[in-house]
Amino acid sequence: MAGTGPLAAQHKLTPEVSKLAPTVRATGSGKQTVRVSVVNRAAFREWARQTLPGTRVQDEPSQPDLVLVAGLTKAQLEVLLASPLVQFVDAPNRPAHEERRLDRANPVVNGVAAVHRQYPALTGQGLTVSVKENLFDPTDIDFKGRIVDVTASSAPVSEHASVMASLIAGGGNSAPSGKGAAWQARLTPADYANLLPDNLTDLNRRGVSVQNHSYGTGLENYYGLESRAYDAQARQNPALLHVFSSGNSGNLAPDTGRYEGLSAVANLTGQFKMSKNTLSVGATDAQGVVALLSSRGPAYDGRVKPELVAFGDDGSSDAAALVSGISLLAQQAYRNLNGGALPPSSLVKAALLNSADDTGRPEVNFESGFGQVDALGTVRTILDGRYQTGTVGQGQRERFQIMPPLDARKLKVTLVWTDPEAAANASQALVNDLDLEVFMVDYRSIRTVRYLPWTLSAYPNLDSLRLPARRRADHINNVEQVTVATEDSVYYMVIVRGFNVTAGPQAFSVAYEFEQEFEWLAPLTTRSFQAGATEQIRWQWAGPATTARLEYKPLSATSWQLITPSLDLSQGSYAWQVPDIAAPVQLRLVTADTTYVSDTVAVTRALELQVGYACAEEGLLYWNRVPGATAYQVYRLGATHLQPFQITTDTTLVLSKAQQDIASQYAVEPVLGPVRGTRSITLDLANTGLNCYIRSFVPRQVVADTVQLQLELGSTFRLQSVELQRREQGEFQPIQTIRSAFTLSTTFTDLTAATGRNEYRVRLQDTNGRVFYSQTEAAYLVRPNDLLVFPVPVVVGEPLRVVGEPGVPLHLHLFDSLGRLVRETTVEGTINDFDTNGLRAGVYMLRARTATGATITRRIVLL
Repeated sequence: MAGTGPLAAQHKLTPEVSKLAPTVRATGSGKQTVRVSVVNRAAFREWARQTLPGTRVQDEPSQPDLVLVAGLTKAQLEVLLASPLVQFVDAPNRPAHEERRLDRANPVVNGVAAVHRQYPALTGQGLTVSVKENLFDPTDIDFKGRIVDVTASSAPVSEHASVMASLIAGGGNSAPSGKGAAWQARLTPADYANLLPDNLTDLNRRGVSVQNHSYGTGLENYYGLESRAYDAQARQNPALLHVFSSGNSGNLAPDTGRYEGLSAVANLTGQFKMSKNTLSVGATDAQGVVALLSSRGPAYDGRVKPELVAFGDDGSSDAAALVSGISLLAQQAYRNLNGGALPPSSLVKAALLNSADDTGRPEVNFESGFGQVDALGTVRTILDGRYQTGTVGQGQRERFQIMPPLDARKLKVTLVWTDPEAAANASQALVNDLDLEVFMVDYRSIRTVRYLPWTLSAYPNLDSLRLPARRRADHINNVEQVTVATEDSVYYMVIVRGFNVTAGPQAFSVAYEFEQEFEWLAPLTTRSFQAGATEQIRWQWAGPATTARLEYKPLSATSWQLITPSLDLSQGSYAWQVPDIAAPVQLRLVTADTTYVSDTVAVTRALELQVGYACAEEGLLYWNRVPGATAYQVYRLGATHLQPFQITTDTTLVLSKAQQDIASQYAVEPVLGPVRGTRSITLDLANTGLNCYIRSFVPRQVVADTVQLQLELGSTFRLQSVELQRREQGEFQPIQTIRSAFTLSTTFTDLTAATGRNEYRVRLQDTNGRVFYSQTEAAYLVRPNDLLVFPVPVVVGEPLRVVGEPGVPLHLHLFDSLGRLVRETTVEGTINDFDTNGLRAGVYMLRARTATGATITRRIVLL
């Protein structure tokens, strides 16, 4: 794609490649900064010193052929473009922005919960993910003990970055919802102020194998220096995978490039997302429907973008983070089987794309790419060895044979290769062109059928871009996919051919799968259902059109109860209004000839964990009794994750100081026979806001005509007495004592308070004789039609405090000793500051008039 404008028209490397990015504009009399790809840095520096006076040249770190040139005039930009030392002129770093996210993650939708259930050893342990944007919160307990080099980013701490890090690798320490896909992986930050790839040596030193990019810029439809650099880095480290959010601009039209002006297409946010060897991920709702604001393809040259979608409601940030976490699980699955070696990123991509569930228009499309990511299918592809890797040169072929299992319904094969980087602003990014072909061979009749990949029309017309995929050779993408409906008595021959390999030989990865008829995704033993709530039942179905009866049964019951009599299995989910029971249950789907029984899942009510007290010697945790629970599992936070601490049948737990010194953060989970309910949030006894027993002690109103104070306790456990005390002549004296029938909330009324300021505290004593005090609180007693003024005398310039009847406006007039009005103002009753700046020392009269006409006068002395 050529650049636009008169500058672009004059500066061509070839008929297809312009030296000027379409985002760089001449600035009239102003000056600008550009990023420049040069043939030789040293030679360019000398040339710029002589030819471009007043400009500044700065090397781009870790990019040996890139420099920044600042202070360019329009005329100097023309000179720069004409230099034979200049290969391409691009926009420098632009302000990046976090893609919106809604914090409604659901690990069931994309199969992450199923991976955790069926492959509990796949946790991301030993791998490191980099989160490139602002800085995630390094103090978040969900990342405890797993952060690598937090000083790698000087960006501010961001809630968005923390959510992304949690979705990828949160440890679930704060609450079950904080558990990420790769929940034991290490995390390291990176700053998106630099839109070029991070230094590869530094990434390798930190062990980064996946980097997440949930951010974007504007719509940029060209293959620029950033795109090229990411493709180059993927080639330099074949195991490193970059995952980008597609963006949340799905309703916009691009203003440059081949698809300029076309509504709601080609609107990925950032030219770095035009790279070939990375993944761009769009967002869907929980039913797999692409969100309206999820950015769509095609890429600038007609390639499929985004390649994947994932549940992110209408925010692609979450979707990208989820795919980053699943990629780590796939890497771990491969590493565990291959002596610690990491897979090439092309294999991880092939597994992700091949196992994705078709959504939207059949096969591939520009809205959802190759489909909705399926974590379970991805890791099974690796664990089952359903992949091949190889290398081909120009005109060469590699082939391998696949035998289908007996219950196979459909074969899917995906080819991916890490393509060499193209020239900046190339009209087509693909360099090495490989071809995928699948032959179905009937070994009874010797019949052979050839299948080509699914391809899309890239013609710049909305009707063309919406055409269904068709089978034909693909000479645009470095991803190709073939699907074949299976038959009896056949096998399949997969052929990868080097159609046009100009920079070979070219390594590649192929993943394949045969769709199985049925599998449960929810319910799962590892995730409970809430009694009385609406919960999503989920399954995968690859069979013919079939209806089924959905039923449930408490584990102790003998008969099944009907949920719905006729359910279309192809819909894949059902919203179940869970009955208000407390028991382990199973579900089943019953077709005409088969019954599919689910995992056992706990149906339970929520467990609310509370801190009763946090005193110097000991602390108390307590929780509500959960119906159906036979015991409670208590966890405490270890070096990185929650660890089982003890099982109890009680609903209180006293923790000694020694136990709290080992760990101060605890959570509790109900046990219902063979299954567990939902774990509580994690509470920190060292950071409760409690003053031992006391949650709060405050006056109901600081100024009132009747003094009332509110005491809130964390617990009454082992409490013997509660005493309200008031300071009198410098000593606190008891004025009210409670020795039984304690409640967590108590209102004290002091009917003997003196007019003016009164100071109070609460004294608690437990059954062991230990005494605890609250902080001291003050309350002002003001009688109707009364006024408090203090201090008297007051130093000129210091505020004079005026306290009136609550809720009654006061009109204040200050008169000097000669009766002259020197200052006036209107205040509300309560505590107010009356300004004395600019007044002279002496005696004054302060007169206050209320809204009812009552007048109150006070003598004031200023020093």
